[in-house]
Amino acid sequence: MSIGELRRQWRADWRANGSDWTRPGLRALAAHRFGVWRMTVRSPLLRAPLSMIYRWAFRYCRNVYGIELPYTAEVGQGVVIEHQGGIVIHGATRIGDRCIIRQNCTLGVRTVERPDEAPILMADVQLGAGAVILGRVTIGAGAAIGANAVVLADVPAGALAIGVPATIRLRRNATEAGQ
Repeated sequence: MSIGELRRQWRADWRANGSDWTRPGLRALAAHRFGVWRMTVRSPLLRAPLSMIYRWAFRYCRNVYGIELPYTAEVGQGVVIEHQGGIVIHGATRIGDRCIIRQNCTLGVRTVERPDEAPILMADVQLGAGAVILGRVTIGAGAAIGANAVVLADVPAGALAIGVPATIRLRRNATEAGQ
């Protein structure tokens, strides 16, 4: 990733998050983007201080804001982390463009025996407060996960997943899928 690409991603995050630097979710995304970029710096002498800055920013976001978003997670553009607190995103997770993540959400693995089997969120997915998505499941574009739902299986595009364990409800029309 070039410095120009980093700036482009930061601008997209800035716009998606209401141009408000005080939002902890925006700060966590900025730390994440910086962490991804610093891994492209080839010189170990330059990367070492950048890594120290990243580790400080990551720990600050995790310990103060309660947002754990490691640089190894793939995060699309225009993602919004609405509220801080209790957000844990596994390093192998993939999050598509324009997704919305609310407080107390967990995107993780189902078992330590399969550490790379993390969720995949396609574009325009919305996660309700307390949503838990575990294992190698794909959440289709425009799907919504209800508050406190526990998702253990794929969710089709435009669908709504609610309950524990989550059951799938199809939305009435396509215009609801992007909202």
